[in-house]
Amino acid sequence: MPDKFHSIGLIGKQGTPNPRESLVSLIRFLQERGHNILLEQGAAERLQDHNLPVATLEEIGRWCQLAIVVGGDGTLLHAARSLADDNVPVLGINLGRLGFLADISPDEMINTLEQIFSGHYQKECRFLLSTEINGQHHTALNDVVIHKWNIARMIEFETYVDSSFVDAQRSDGLIISTPTGSSAYALSGGGPLIHPNLNATLLVPICPHTLSNRPIVISGESQIEIQISCHTEIEHIRITCDGQTSLPLESKRILIRKHERPVCLIHPENHDHFNILRAKLGWGEHPI
Repeated sequence: MPDKFHSIGLIGKQGTPNPRESLVSLIRFLQERGHNILLEQGAAERLQDHNLPVATLEEIGRWCQLAIVVGGDGTLLHAARSLADDNVPVLGINLGRLGFLADISPDEMINTLEQIFSGHYQKECRFLLSTEINGQHHTALNDVVIHKWNIARMIEFETYVDSSFVDAQRSDGLIISTPTGSSAYALSGGGPLIHPNLNATLLVPICPHTLSNRPIVISGESQIEIQISCHTEIEHIRITCDGQTSLPLESKRILIRKHERPVCLIHPENHDHFNILRAKLGWGEHPI
């Protein structure tokens, strides 16, 4: 008998590795349980011989109680941004490399889903960032990055937090990261790892000219304002959301704040954030 996840959207990774085998196994399992399945357009292209209804991400958000992403963290990031406003929880089957967000392996997929559909799972809500660029709102689960574009020299800008002046800097840019994104680009930029349950935002300068310019952690409720200096032309700057959406600027003032709705992730019952960090970052175990 189907549980509360009656209608399920399946979202497949584009490119390689091919999610076809995992998608076929998933469809067979879900059909045997009596679930309604909506196949996202990208996944449908991988399964040309299927007989399932095909849907956009917007339609999955409207009709489904769960979205299963078969791919890596990049695929899950894209789906999470699209589905957050519809309050559809997202579960990730990891075909990628690291898998901080998509944390279920294909080998464990069926057994784990049986446990989840029996009610044995963790539900975790994580906030997104929202920024208005050129009159349109864009969201990011990992980070919003302001960075130089098509020039070799640094850009200049001022940072304000809740209208208070923080600093003026010359650098290659600035990473504004959620706790989720602290293990992504912000980590390689020298930022700290932040537990995903914390209500905090991380500001990480990219190659700052002043070595004392260090990453800082602020309240997740704060509004961040970036003012581009008159010495920097905006055509030399881009805004990137989650490393997937790259946009030019039309204004020298950028506002970033917490998005009004979070995205909810479904994890196995034994999910442990620190286990994932140890596995993905190669941290050592206790000595024998």
